[in-house]
Amino acid sequence: MRYVRRELERRVLAAARDFPAVVLTGPRRAGKTFLLRHLLPDAGYYLFEDPDLVARFRSDPQGFLDDVRLPAILDEIQNVPEVFNFVRARIDRAPRRMGRWFLTGSREAGLMRNVSESMAGRAAVLHLFPMSVREHPKVGILRGGYPEVLARPRAASLWFSSYLQTYLERDVRSIAAVQDLAAFRRFLALLAARHGRILNKTDLAAPLGMSIPGITAWLRILEATQQIVLVPPFFENLGKRLVKSPKLYLADSGLVCHLLGIDTEAELRKSPLLGEVFEGFLAAEIVKAQVNAGRRPEIYTFRDQQGLEVDFLVPMKGGRFALIEAKASRTAVPSMAAPMLRLAEAWKARRGARSRIDLFVVHESPRACAPSRAIAPGVRALPWPIFLKEMKLD
Repeated sequence: MRYVRRELERRVLAAARDFPAVVLTGPRRAGKTFLLRHLLPDAGYYLFEDPDLVARFRSDPQGFLDDVRLPAILDEIQNVPEVFNFVRARIDRAPRRMGRWFLTGSREAGLMRNVSESMAGRAAVLHLFPMSVREHPKVGILRGGYPEVLARPRAASLWFSSYLQTYLERDVRSIAAVQDLAAFRRFLALLAARHGRILNKTDLAAPLGMSIPGITAWLRILEATQQIVLVPPFFENLGKRLVKSPKLYLADSGLVCHLLGIDTEAELRKSPLLGEVFEGFLAAEIVKAQVNAGRRPEIYTFRDQQGLEVDFLVPMKGGRFALIEAKASRTAVPSMAAPMLRLAEAWKARRGARSRIDLFVVHESPRACAPSRAIAPGVRALPWPIFLKEMKLD
């Protein structure tokens, strides 16, 4: 597979100059190993999904690490969490030697616990998502951003089926004692059908005959393996009674389409869930832009109990805030801006007239290069490729 430059490259190289270790997390098959092996072609490479290698390490950790060629890439280290203590000891013996250890893993929650306990101050932690629109021109709503899907789009359905099987067998079983993987697979399909809705655990539990704590545990698995994006509500007091539950999206729109049985652009256009799939795609791309720039993910939604709803609120550079409506329509019309204008009015009344707010309707377009235009006072409408490539979300 041909290498495609990732936006995170610069940050990985900068971290290697300033830290003894770099920890790279991200969902399975996002391209973590490919990125590191491209940037470090002479590094030793050790995959901790190889049973023989894991057995060698566990039988003699010190001897194993004595034979490691530095710099070293230790891949999928969630399978041997005890490695952190041994690597920490070696770093402490030569604390000024930078960029010697590169550790990757697919389960962020467990990794971060080990990093905070064993590697605090010794490791830079970076996160790699699947490819973004700003990295690859083929990233889109139907296929999402996984590198192997973009390289072989005709095999997308088979790839996603295999990915789900691998994910269920490896990650789900290793995180929690999920006895019924078929039920967990139905749970994923249920989430796809409720993609883009306010999270309602009761609504998820009832069709599966599960308890609320059981649904909570399964959602935590998806969070730990970075398969979902939870967009929290914007809590600032704007004089309204707010809905306080987050919106839930599966993180990759290609996986959503696969779970919904959508295989072609024509099927996607006819789907009653097109709007939600488009909305989730935009949310994931905003998060990718922020994380690739070294920021923590910061995206919110707004909904009050009177029905006023704005898809996304995003902090931007210079203290500005963007209000964003995502519309899976090729024509942007003034009525699409009405909720944002109402919220902006309440915002300025609460924060003052000098509040810096930008209002956008982000939509589909028959021409990716279609220019932005004003559809209401202070509201710009942009096709999503232009918005994602040119707006300063980072």
